[in-house]
Amino acid sequence: MSFAYWQALTETGAIGQKSGWVPLYIIIYQDEEQSPVAVLPLFIKGHHQGEYVFDHAWADAYARYGVDYYPRLVTSVPYTPVSGQRFWLAEGVTVDQAIWQVAITAIDDVAKQTGASSWHGLFVNDEQQQAFNVLSNPLFEQQLLEREGCQFLWQNQKLTDIDEEGRPKPFSNFDDFLSTLTAKKRKNIRAERKKIAKQNLTCQIKTGNQITDEDWAVFYQCYAMTYAVRGRHPYLTPEFFEKISQTMPEHLMLAQGLDENGDIVASSLFFYDDPNQPDATLYGRYWGSLDEYDSLHFELCYYQGIEFAIEKGLQYFDPGTQGEHKLIRGFIPHKTHSLHRVYDARFEPAIANFCEQDRQYMQQYRQQAHNALPFNIDNMPQFKG
Repeated sequence: MSFAYWQALTETGAIGQKSGWVPLYIIIYQDEEQSPVAVLPLFIKGHHQGEYVFDHAWADAYARYGVDYYPRLVTSVPYTPVSGQRFWLAEGVTVDQAIWQVAITAIDDVAKQTGASSWHGLFVNDEQQQAFNVLSNPLFEQQLLEREGCQFLWQNQKLTDIDEEGRPKPFSNFDDFLSTLTAKKRKNIRAERKKIAKQNLTCQIKTGNQITDEDWAVFYQCYAMTYAVRGRHPYLTPEFFEKISQTMPEHLMLAQGLDENGDIVASSLFFYDDPNQPDATLYGRYWGSLDEYDSLHFELCYYQGIEFAIEKGLQYFDPGTQGEHKLIRGFIPHKTHSLHRVYDARFEPAIANFCEQDRQYMQQYRQQAHNALPFNIDNMPQFKG
């Protein structure tokens, strides 16, 4: 939600009429002083691209009955499946029932003006979800619906090594992390990492202003290749990455794979928080390779990220959406939330029932995923639902 990131999205056309992410901003004021206390981004959309919470089945149901599902309203960070704050807040303000109530009322007004079928608030954090739940009562004509999902996060904590305040200490290095896994999983990961050298490949990490124009050019080739193999165009342009390299370099890390000639053959771009902030996180975002290499994706997207998070003292590593293959590499299932409004009373009961059943299924899925974690018994994290 940083302004530098949103400015880059806006100035390079990733947000706007041509991309189908038409932005509005709901501004919430204090009654007496008429000073803004919160701003909520809201997009008018005629497609589902770049969202990662899928409601295609809802759109199909509308189409079968000859009813327009588009436009629809979406609150999210475009192209970014990361849970977090969705409001910009004035200093000292937190998201509470009052802010949500005003925001939902404004969203409903926009829906009437635009003829939108629904509103979707994607990847909201626990704090906002709890404040939102207070409103799940007859305050509004339509229900406030919730869906749950699952993403996999690596945590920089060794449960068998506790500090004076009773908290797990962070790992000292990659081998320290491996020591928390079962012997078989440790062996598998070490064997996987050795495949890089056997292919005459090496890896290196660059941060911030160490990343050169040449690095960015090759990175974009790699990034675009990920879409090309699926017959699609990339969401983001070279200008977007040029912009963030200038405006937020202190939050960028690039992991590169090099062949025996020293040429870059694969790249993985990460964002990371200031290590001094609470719950500082590394975010794995964009990856691509110019050719096929055994296990290079796992090395650049996961293992290099884990090593970097340990070195920087980051608490979490979010490698991106989906993927049970992350489990055996020590990424723990976490609950995600999305919020929904459906404005057609004919469809609302069926969609509400779907959301309820989907929450039960996702809880079972997260439990099964947790049971498949590779940690030894002393370092197995507690299941949190």
